[in-house]
Amino acid sequence: MAIDTNNFVDKLISQGYTHLCVVPCSFAKNIINAVINNNKIEYVPCASEAVACSVAAGLKMADQNPIVIVQSSGITNMGSCITSLLKPYGVTFPMLVSWRDYREGDSEIQHQHLATKLPDLVEAYGYEYLILDQDSENKAIKQIDICNNTNIICLLKKDTFSKVDLNEEHKLDLSAYTPRSEFLKSLNKNFKESNTLFIGTTGNTAREMYSFMPDTNNFYMAGNMGGALSLGLGTSMAGKKVIVCGGDAEFVMHMGGLTTSGRYKDKVDLTYILFDNESNKSTGGQNTYQGHIDYIAIARNSNIDTIDKVIDNVDIFSKTINDIKNKPGIKFICVKCGLDNETPRPPLDIVKVKEFK
Repeated sequence: MAIDTNNFVDKLISQGYTHLCVVPCSFAKNIINAVINNNKIEYVPCASEAVACSVAAGLKMADQNPIVIVQSSGITNMGSCITSLLKPYGVTFPMLVSWRDYREGDSEIQHQHLATKLPDLVEAYGYEYLILDQDSENKAIKQIDICNNTNIICLLKKDTFSKVDLNEEHKLDLSAYTPRSEFLKSLNKNFKESNTLFIGTTGNTAREMYSFMPDTNNFYMAGNMGGALSLGLGTSMAGKKVIVCGGDAEFVMHMGGLTTSGRYKDKVDLTYILFDNESNKSTGGQNTYQGHIDYIAIARNSNIDTIDKVIDNVDIFSKTINDIKNKPGIKFICVKCGLDNETPRPPLDIVKVKEFK
């Protein structure tokens, strides 16, 4: 069975819960969609789990009633906030953490450790845990209330919530934009059998690189969202020519990577391509709600050389790449793109490498 998601959200509202602070997860996509659809509770999309935890703490300390939702790998990003703010100051609110499983041989290797060790991590933070009831909305609401007032974290299993689609006004229409696959094919053509290392951020970016860039030297980063640029910086500092393929949600998660990279502007050969499709595609397709962000200005002010216009045309993209491919330093390109159909994950033997060619 699964909880009736809309009823569950209505009951959360009747219990006085006011905000849902979220970094999206596919296990929680239905409750996220239900909250986005409901104007009686505020959806707060957050750049990282650490941000979600801190925002929720501020809300609770100001007499609001927030709930945090993240996935199991994301609770590690919350560790400092949990152990150095929530615990010592006695701030409590419900934290729903999806408990991702792992099957031997799966290429989603970022979930392997916490598939069994998540309870140990929760205990190390000084918390207990319970598993959100999948059969009874009332029992689940009572569990949320318990977590609101105690040091207990609520773990979320797959298929806990019934299916909820976003209302039409919340759905993205990117049909006017060229799918990311066409830009990736251009990279494949321009860098076929070259020594350039491509690093793909976690999620659909890496999956699509596997499908559409078969002739390039690729590293598919299965987890560590927000860390692709920093990984690329370290690799380029070691003397390799690197191109990082990132996304709009990934861009904001750990922006310190930008400011750190800018410090080494003249010492490396590194290009960061931001593919902006406005969405969390791999976790339900919700809007990232980042229309207020000028990605190019942020990169420029981090001391990175930028292409000063957003690119949405493959021919212009190809020309731009060829113009800068032999220029040293750190370069940034922002590409506006549409969505592709779901592509397969790279297999384990392709993903799990620890040395770059």
